[in-house]
Amino acid sequence: MMDSSAKRGTRTGFTTGACSAAAARAAVLGLVHGTVPERVECLLPNGQPVDFKVEDGRCDAGLAHAMVIKDAGDDPDCTDKAHLTADVRLRPDLPGQVLLQGGFGVGTVTMPGLGLAVGGPAINPVPRRNIEHNVRLAGAPLLETAGFEVTISVPQGLEMARKTLNARLGILGGISILGTTGIVKPYSTAAYRASVVQGVQVAATTGAGVVVLTTGGRTEKFVMEEMPALPQACFVQMGDFLRYALGAAVKAGLPRVVIGGMVGKLTKIAQGETITHAGRAEVDTGLLADLCAAIGVPAAVCADIRAAETARYASERVAELGLVAEFHAALAQRVWRTVTERYPGKFQLTVLVCDFDGRKLAEAP
Repeated sequence: MMDSSAKRGTRTGFTTGACSAAAARAAVLGLVHGTVPERVECLLPNGQPVDFKVEDGRCDAGLAHAMVIKDAGDDPDCTDKAHLTADVRLRPDLPGQVLLQGGFGVGTVTMPGLGLAVGGPAINPVPRRNIEHNVRLAGAPLLETAGFEVTISVPQGLEMARKTLNARLGILGGISILGTTGIVKPYSTAAYRASVVQGVQVAATTGAGVVVLTTGGRTEKFVMEEMPALPQACFVQMGDFLRYALGAAVKAGLPRVVIGGMVGKLTKIAQGETITHAGRAEVDTGLLADLCAAIGVPAAVCADIRAAETARYASERVAELGLVAEFHAALAQRVWRTVTERYPGKFQLTVLVCDFDGRKLAEAP
C-alpha cells in the first residue's frame, strides 16, 4: 500500500499494468476459491509485493470479475482513477495456458513499430508478462486441467485516450496498459518519455525516412505547416527528451532528423543539454551573448544579455536592433553544430526556428 502520510508531491502510485495484474490475480483467486477477495497481494514487475483493494468482485460458473482503481499518487496522470477491470474465464480446452485479451477501453494497435502485434491489444510486453505471472501464481491449482482467458478492460479508457498520444501512435479505441516497474513516481515523466521513443519508432515505419522532433504543440504546428507532405506519424512532440528521441532515431536507422523549436529550448540544445527541462539546467545566456557579439550586437547590449536570466530577453533585445533573422540563424547553426558533433555521421539534421506565434525565423544548415 502507498504511504498516505507522504509529503505532498512525493506520493508514489501504480501503473495501469500493475493495477491490471492485481485485478486479474483477484479474479483468478475467485475461480480458485469461489469468492473474489476484497484485497489482493500482487507482485509488481520489479518483484515487490503490493496490497491492492479490489472492487466489484464476483464469480459464477467459471467466470470471475474484479476491478482495481488506479491511484497515480502525486503524478499528474490522465489515467488516474481508471477502473482497471479483469474478466477471467476458465478454459478447460486450454490446459496450462493463459490467453490475454483487450476489452473495451484498451487500445488496439493499428500500426507497426511499437513492438506489439498489429490488431492486438495495446498491452505492453512488461505488463503482459506481469499479468500472466500473477495469474499463474494465483491459478496454479487449476492450471493442470484448465487454462484462463483474461480480458482487461477500462470503462473510461476511450475518453482518457483522447488526452494521450495514442492516436498519433496508431493505438485506437482506448488507453495503453503500461509500466516497467509497476510504480508511478510523482511527477515522473517516464510514461511521456516512453511515448516519445515509441513515436520515433512509429515514424521509422512510415517509409518517409525522417522524424520531426518538436518541443511542444506550437512548434509542431509550425513544422507541420513547413513540411505538409509528411505523414502525421513522422511528427513527435519530444518535449524535453531530446536525448531519448535522438537515441531512438539512431537505433531505428532514420537517415534524417528535423528539430523544430523556439529560442529557449533551442538555446539549451545549443549549449549541449539533452534533457531540456527547466529544472535540469539554466539557460546559458553567455552563449547567446557570444552569438550576438558575432552578428554585430553592441557590447553593452551583449553584457545585458549575458547578465539576463532568460533566452527570450536576448530575442527581444536583438529585435530592437533589427537583427532577429541574423540572431536566430546563428542560434540554429549552433544547434546544428552541437547535435551533429554529438552524433557524427548518424543522420542528416535540419533545425527550424519559430517565434512565439509560430512564425518561421530561421533554418540550418
